[in-house]
Amino acid sequence: MLQVVLEKPEHFTVREAEPPTGDANNALVRVNRIGVCGTDIHAYYGRHPFIRYPVVLGHELSGTILELPTGNHELNVGDRVSIEPFRPCGDCHACKRGKSNCCLTMALIGIHIDGGMQPLIRVPPQYLYSSSRLTLDQLAMIEPLSIGSHAVQRSGLQAGENVLVVGAGPIGIATAQFALLAGASVTVMELNEERRKWVSKHLAVETTADSGEACYEVVYDATGNPQAMEKSFERCAHGGRLVFVGILKARIGFDDELLHRRELTLFASRNSCGDFPRIIELIEQGRFDPSPWVTHRMQLAEVPSRFTELFETSGLIKALIEVPEE
Repeated sequence: MLQVVLEKPEHFTVREAEPPTGDANNALVRVNRIGVCGTDIHAYYGRHPFIRYPVVLGHELSGTILELPTGNHELNVGDRVSIEPFRPCGDCHACKRGKSNCCLTMALIGIHIDGGMQPLIRVPPQYLYSSSRLTLDQLAMIEPLSIGSHAVQRSGLQAGENVLVVGAGPIGIATAQFALLAGASVTVMELNEERRKWVSKHLAVETTADSGEACYEVVYDATGNPQAMEKSFERCAHGGRLVFVGILKARIGFDDELLHRRELTLFASRNSCGDFPRIIELIEQGRFDPSPWVTHRMQLAEVPSRFTELFETSGLIKALIEVPEE
């Protein structure tokens, strides 16, 4: 079978690999859709702090179950599934405290171990979440949605609070979506005019290119940009909370006087905490639909030649890679 491998920064290769089979601990899943996100972009350019090369990228995945191990579970061969990509150890201090998203030896498929840019993968059944009502596109977007959901939960957001989301990439949009579901008043700050128009149309929230002097009770920074992240301290109201959703391989600074004068609370938001079933249920209930987020598509075999096109497209919201059956 064909695998697309990121051998080193800015260098994909295509290779033939032996197809896997299911075993006593793993289901065999045909990969159908692969979402492209900022993590993949950072990995491609060598900016991701945790990646191990060479690696098969792809952690926003949907697929179809081909084989299942023997045992008691609620899955069936033929089910469409979303695949949770996080692999915590279960034994470290963080895992034992219920913070498996902060596992000391966390493995993320597509970053630490091979991911979904291949037709077939083995997955432990506990990381598969099925839905007969969601499309393969929708199921591939559960993972980025979970990042936004966790960021909102992390902040303790209350209905009626005034929120600013900085950055209207997929993670910023997901964060804005869950802030809306929590009953907050949401403004999205984004420099790209096309993305601002998209957010205004599909989320029906206020958008701005510059928040100016306005101060918000909760600010979510989803940029991964050091200048934006440092500036976000100034966008918080007195007693406000700042949540860093984006990640970067660099140091950032802040004005300690401002931090103390406003008695701000700073949160880091990492990964997600078992939120896939809730998000699937919300979409099944019609609370929101991420389908319009998909603005670009390509085939798996096109990735080496077309991957960088995505970074040059001003109207990109979410790109999906389609994997044909071999």
